[in-house]
Amino acid sequence: MEHKRKKAVIKKRKKNVTALLLLFVAYQLVFAPGCDEFSQPKSPEIKDTNLVASWSQALQIIQEALVDADPLVRARAIEVVASTGQLKLMPQVQRLMQDQYVPVRFAAALAVGDAGYSPAKSSLNKLLKDRDSNVVIAAAYAMVKLGSLEHLQILRKAATDNDQMVRANAVLLLGKSGDQGSLQLLWNTLQDRSSDDKVKFQSAEAIATLGDRKIFSKLWAMLISAYADDRLMGVKAMGELKTPDAKNALIGMLDEDILEVRLAAAGQLGLLRDPIGEPKVLEVFEKNLTNDMDLQAAERTNVLISLAIGQIRTPALKKFLPKMLRNDSKFVRIAAAKAVFQCLK
Repeated sequence: MEHKRKKAVIKKRKKNVTALLLLFVAYQLVFAPGCDEFSQPKSPEIKDTNLVASWSQALQIIQEALVDADPLVRARAIEVVASTGQLKLMPQVQRLMQDQYVPVRFAAALAVGDAGYSPAKSSLNKLLKDRDSNVVIAAAYAMVKLGSLEHLQILRKAATDNDQMVRANAVLLLGKSGDQGSLQLLWNTLQDRSSDDKVKFQSAEAIATLGDRKIFSKLWAMLISAYADDRLMGVKAMGELKTPDAKNALIGMLDEDILEVRLAAAGQLGLLRDPIGEPKVLEVFEKNLTNDMDLQAAERTNVLISLAIGQIRTPALKKFLPKMLRNDSKFVRIAAAKAVFQCLK
């Protein structure tokens, strides 16, 4: 009985963390817009001639994903538009603020805030009255990013909501908002016994995002957890902290037993402008490490590989992007498209 109970707890933890990662793992870069026109996308000046064809292919992948029948595909494509500065696709994202699916409306509202897309402000006002609380706080976050700081109160209130997913989303967005005044609230939420795992993970990451070095010990505990999902979340949070100690901790994770954790660490180090994790990504191709994986595991791994390439951006890795753009999985192709856009910045 005890063995069955433990298995049930592990399964529940995995389900919670996987759902959380599905919604938020892509939200790693906040884009600051640099132009005011939102017309048909044009090919940028591309110095790396090897990526000329890849840019057009990446753009097509994202455009098709924005109208895909799968709401999670649409949500991933929305994030790529905002995080990589494809501002001329933002009118399409704005239309998705009226999508019937909550994750899509949520992602579209976040994208408006992250891209600073002020033409969508009237649509945000409608979402502030959405039937789903998660969408409401996403709209509040976007309003904050567009300068309406009074909407921080909506996020702060939601951080104590009885619904654990609402609470997790609220603390995530408080971290992304840059609001230093919410640090104590985030610590309280982290230490609240009524907060479940996903809330605690997001609280820790939000505190790290706001630069509070005192969170390091908590993040370290995540890195040495017996659960691989915990370690993945810890890697991402360490990347957000950006301190020398956090960087050293990430370097240590490059020797992790679990491939997904190694790839995530390599990617986070790439975001910190350190390509030290490049060999860990190359190893996957050189040793064909995905060959014996089932389809689901291979998809997760290839998504992390694609993201890591876009984060590390070395010539040795960029040459694999055309292959990733042709992957059978839509999620892998979207991640590869994001990497192409990042490599051309």
